[in-house]
Amino acid sequence: MTPEYKAEKLASVSDLQGGGIWEINLLTLAAPISVFVWSVLQTRQAFFKPYNLTAYITDFILQCCMILFATTIYADQPQTLLGLLLVPAIAVYLQPKAADASEPSAESSDTKVAVSNGTADATASRDEELVDDRSPLPVKPFITSYRGAMMIITCASILAVDFPVFPRRFAKTENFGTSLMDLGVGSFVFAAGIVAARQHLKDQLMASHVSFFNGLKTSLRHALPLFALGLVRLASVKSLDYTEHISEYGVHWNFFFTLALLSPTTALLQPILRRIPSIGTLAFCIAIGYEIYLYLTPGMKAYILLSDRIPGDFLSQNREGIYSFIGYFAIFLGGFGVGEGILPRDQEPSTETTLQQAKRQMQEQKDSMDEDAEWLASVLGQSPDQIAAKKPWAPDEALRGLGTLPKLAVIHLAKWSALWFIFSTWAMWHYGPRLFVSRRMANLAYVCWVCAFNTAQLLLFCGVEMLMFPQLYRSRDKVVEKTRIEEATSKVLAAFNRNGLVVFLLANLLTGAVNLSVKTWHVGDIEAMVWLVGYVGVVCGTSIMLDQYGVSIKL
Repeated sequence: MTPEYKAEKLASVSDLQGGGIWEINLLTLAAPISVFVWSVLQTRQAFFKPYNLTAYITDFILQCCMILFATTIYADQPQTLLGLLLVPAIAVYLQPKAADASEPSAESSDTKVAVSNGTADATASRDEELVDDRSPLPVKPFITSYRGAMMIITCASILAVDFPVFPRRFAKTENFGTSLMDLGVGSFVFAAGIVAARQHLKDQLMASHVSFFNGLKTSLRHALPLFALGLVRLASVKSLDYTEHISEYGVHWNFFFTLALLSPTTALLQPILRRIPSIGTLAFCIAIGYEIYLYLTPGMKAYILLSDRIPGDFLSQNREGIYSFIGYFAIFLGGFGVGEGILPRDQEPSTETTLQQAKRQMQEQKDSMDEDAEWLASVLGQSPDQIAAKKPWAPDEALRGLGTLPKLAVIHLAKWSALWFIFSTWAMWHYGPRLFVSRRMANLAYVCWVCAFNTAQLLLFCGVEMLMFPQLYRSRDKVVEKTRIEEATSKVLAAFNRNGLVVFLLANLLTGAVNLSVKTWHVGDIEAMVWLVGYVGVVCGTSIMLDQYGVSIKL
């Protein structure tokens, strides 16, 4: 890069004020709506059975290209793109299912036997065979879709921002404001908190108490690769004289260092976390405590945003990355708390209880019908058997409704979406202390905004899953459930979710390679879209290849 072009690139991402929150909400609807379209094609037309080349290309267009288009060429009219997706999807949804689009058997083996034989004894004969060996932490497609879509938006944006086709209001803000990329950084941390909650729940289920020092040792082992990636990125940026926006995190700090510190900090607080009834509440308390510190410490906000960088003073040179970590950790705990509520299987009655209820309902129904038959026989002068023959007993009526239990994940998401929205409304709409969002400080307003958005997005994905795949978790056969889950999950989103951090690293490397090869800021819109679609295609193809070969790289 020539000095002139480097200065031009730096100016394109400096002193930006962002855009409106509702515009961001509108264009990010492309993700859940794309999943809805995918689900309609799957349930109504069995379009992705089998997953051939045409299915993969369609999946790529829906999950990757729609998000890319929403943030670039349709940025000024996202409602047009959403309409182009929704109208045909609703038309297909209203059509009857294709013959090969039917789900695996919707009833568990005990229910089928009871209905086919028509007796409570048939159900009782299956009591010992119905051993529920499903995982208490099932893979939930709506969480996979959420994390996969978040990764796609992140990967698409980190290169798209280098082209003029990506509106400047979506790029990271300088000091205060809201933008798509500001939201993406926090969402990445929020999703990492959900992943961390799974291991925590596994330890609880296995009743395995990990000692404080062993937990800290494990967390440091997981943090080392991220710390190494941070050092590699730092060295490469400095040695290649790459365009660097220092005010994002500081002179030496970068996002990989922030990610690396999350796990050890959580391990240090484990003795406290085990005794806290609500991790989400703790997240809010940390964010409020940090905001009070910023407010009460004289000149602290000015120090973080405006002060000079003193040579040799590590804190002064990297103050944004160091202080904002407190806010990012609160976001991480916010995701952790949500994960604890949505990752476990929704509460169900035990097999024994279900069968006992079914038998009792059947017997009560049969007794009632017998009494009616005796009374009617006395009136008509016929035998009770003749009357009963005209009104056969149907045990499926007694079993109808079994498994229609409240979805605790939906309740949990709705509750926290409302709470975080209330907090963000208070923080951002000039009530109370009149706070404004600042990603650079990761203040209270930023924490509330990120958590509110992500819980609401999860709620939308969960709603799509419940609407399109209502039988997903109702079988007690783990093989049937696994088949349903696979058929209800986009292969593209599953691939991005499986190796998210590796895909993010690849996207960063490709972004650097493209910027060193092409003067991206001088590229027209059509050529830019060719580069971006090709780039997203390479990232997507790599993630799918890793998924197809069963490769999971955990850093």
